[in-house]
Amino acid sequence: MRQPRRPRGSLLALLGPAFVAALAYVDPGNVGANLSAGQAYGHALVWVLVAASAMAALLQYQSAKLGLVTGRSLTALVTEELSGRRGTTIARWAYGGQAFVMALATDLAEVVGGALGLSLLFGTPLWLGGLITGVVTIGLLGSLRRRGERAFEAVVVALLVVVVLGFYAALAAARPDWAGTASGLVPVVPGAAAWPLIAAMLGATVMPHAIYLHAQLAIDRHRPRGYLEAPLERLLGAQKLDVGLALLLAGSLNVAMLLLGAALLGGSVGDPVEATHLALGERWGGAAASVFGIGLLASGIGSAVVGTHAGARVLNELVPLRLSPMVRRALTVGPAVALLLTGISPTEVLVVSQAVLSFGIALALVPLALLTGSSAVMGRYVDRPAMRVALWTLAAVIVALNLVTLATL
Repeated sequence: MRQPRRPRGSLLALLGPAFVAALAYVDPGNVGANLSAGQAYGHALVWVLVAASAMAALLQYQSAKLGLVTGRSLTALVTEELSGRRGTTIARWAYGGQAFVMALATDLAEVVGGALGLSLLFGTPLWLGGLITGVVTIGLLGSLRRRGERAFEAVVVALLVVVVLGFYAALAAARPDWAGTASGLVPVVPGAAAWPLIAAMLGATVMPHAIYLHAQLAIDRHRPRGYLEAPLERLLGAQKLDVGLALLLAGSLNVAMLLLGAALLGGSVGDPVEATHLALGERWGGAAASVFGIGLLASGIGSAVVGTHAGARVLNELVPLRLSPMVRRALTVGPAVALLLTGISPTEVLVVSQAVLSFGIALALVPLALLTGSSAVMGRYVDRPAMRVALWTLAAVIVALNLVTLATL
C-alpha cells in the first residue's frame, strides 16, 4: 500500500542533489586543466568552460528527471537493457569496463589533487599525501553515509563552499582582466595543440560519473522509500532550480580558475598549480597562498568523497564483479602513489586523466538520451523533439571532439 506523502515544505527544502554533483565539477582535475588553459592560452578558451557548463546543466537535469520519473538509476536501467537482450553479456562487461576505467581516472585525479594540496600547505611528500587522501576519503564517506542523505549533502556543500571561497579569494587578489575575459567568449581554437586541453576541460566539467550519479541522488533524496515525497511536477521544477544554481556556481568557479591562471601565469612555463601557489605567495604573502592550497585540498577531499560514492553505485549496478569501496580505493591509490613516486608533474596527471574522461561522456549521454526519449520508459514525461535533437547533437559534437583529440596526439 502506498504510504502518505510528507508535507511539501518550501522549494528551498527540495534543493541539494545538484550541489553534491556540482562538487565533482570543481575537483582537482578542473583546477589542473583550467589553470593550464589560462597559462598556455590566456583567455582564449573561456568559451569552452561556458559551453561545457551549459552542457553539464542539461545532462544533470535529464539524469535527475530520469530518476524521479522512473524511480530507477541510469546505470540500473542500462544494466536492465543490456541483460534483457540475447547475446549482450559481452556488451554489459564492455560497458561496465569502460565505466570502471572512468571511475579510476576520476579517482586518480582526486587523489593526486589531494596530495598536491597537502604538499603545498604542509610540505607533505606527494606519495604520502595520496595515501592520506585515500584513507580520509573512505573514513569520511562511511561516516557520512551512516548519518543519512541530508548529512551527506550538508558536508559536501560545506566543502564546496570552502572551494568557492578559496578560489574566488585567490582570483580577487590576482585582479583578472575582464575585457580579456569577454573576448574569450568568442569560440576560437588557438592551435592544434589546444585540442587535447579542450578535451580535458570538457572531461573535467561534464564528468561521466556525475551524469550517472545524479539520477540516484534524486531518488535517494525524493524517493527514499520508493514513492515520491512531493508531487512530481513540483520536484521536476525544483530540480531545474537546483541544477541551475549549482552549475552556475560550478561553472563560474571553473572560469575563475582559468582567469587565475591567465592573470598569474600567462605565457610562463612549469607546473601551473605549483606556479600559482608560488606566485600568490610572492605577490600577496603566505596567507593568499594558503587560501589557494586550502581550496585545492577541499576540492580533492570533497570530490573524492563524491567520486567514491558515485563509483561504488555505478560499478555495483554495471559490473557483475562486486568490489568493496576499500578494494576499489586501493586500486586507485596504488597507481596514483606510483605515479607520484616517479616525479611526473602532478598537474600533467590531472590534465591527462580529464582528457580520458572526455571519452566517457558520450557513453553516458547516449543511453541517457535513449531512455529519456523513450515513451515506454518516461510515459508522458518523454523528451520533446527539440530536446532529443539537442541531446543527439551534443553526442555528435563530443564524439567529433574525441576523434580530433586522437588525431592531434
